[in-house]
Amino acid sequence: MIDLSIVIVSWNVRELLRRCLASLVRGAAPSPGGGFALPDGRTFEIIVVDNASADGSAEMARQAYPRVEVVPSANRGFAAGNNLGIARSRGRYVMLLNPDTEVVGGALATLLDYMDAHADVGVVGPRLLYGDGRPQSSRRRFPTPLTGFFESTLLQQWFPHNRWLSHYYVLDRPDDAESDVDWVVGAAMLVRRQAMEQAGPLDEGYFMYSEEMEWCRRIKAQGWRVAYLPAATVVHHEGRSSEQVVAARHIYFQTSKLRYYRQVHGPAWAAALRAFLLAGYAYQWAMEGAKWLVGHKRPLRAARLAAYAQVLRSGLRPAGPGAAQP
Repeated sequence: MIDLSIVIVSWNVRELLRRCLASLVRGAAPSPGGGFALPDGRTFEIIVVDNASADGSAEMARQAYPRVEVVPSANRGFAAGNNLGIARSRGRYVMLLNPDTEVVGGALATLLDYMDAHADVGVVGPRLLYGDGRPQSSRRRFPTPLTGFFESTLLQQWFPHNRWLSHYYVLDRPDDAESDVDWVVGAAMLVRRQAMEQAGPLDEGYFMYSEEMEWCRRIKAQGWRVAYLPAATVVHHEGRSSEQVVAARHIYFQTSKLRYYRQVHGPAWAAALRAFLLAGYAYQWAMEGAKWLVGHKRPLRAARLAAYAQVLRSGLRPAGPGAAQP
């Protein structure tokens, strides 16, 4: 059996994907059984699920990296794309990796060593860095009912150091400390196959965002640990795919949050959070409109007005069971 399967779901980030693949194969050798081999002989395969990119990403991957398996797919979202790649994988472990990442040095070997030495760990996540070297928060506790009212809302802008977010982002522990956590960010996470088989696939009702949190909850419910391992490092050029569609990013992020709240905290909390979020977007729309009226950076204000109006029209209606998008 192959030691590691790396699944990359990609959408219109050709040059970032090129850099990601280069970082993975740097120092690796071709494996006789297909795929690649690390310097210590452990083997890995790379599966790129291309979500209907229009920028030549799939063609680039096939031509530049013929040992990489490229799987064409309709854009059914991050969870569905990863499930497609996982279904084709053969490794003892599966690593979900964003295309806007670069694996640093021997991070793959470090993660494999850790998992081989800790048989009770189902998921491990590396330390993430921004492109300029700053630490990027990548470990989390599960959100309490009140966390959603602060995360990525006006309250976070107004009260950035509140206790709910400090707890959620695990700010009580140093960033360079190995630790058990509730979940790790899906930009780079390595999962034991046995844990995946017990917990089931990613919930495809999450088009994008929060799917790894819900998955880690199910994995932990099966008795597995989730660990954060800063000895392994991955650079994450965050959000380059979702930056292409600003309004959709807001909608997917918030509807995924609402789906999680409905599943975990119940429909009453989800309804209250949805009303709060919509009120926040209405406030932001009004503020941007006022700035547009006085002539302050009108192109920027017009773009934001259009984005917030689209969010408001969506109603942030949570996806139903089994739905692929909001």
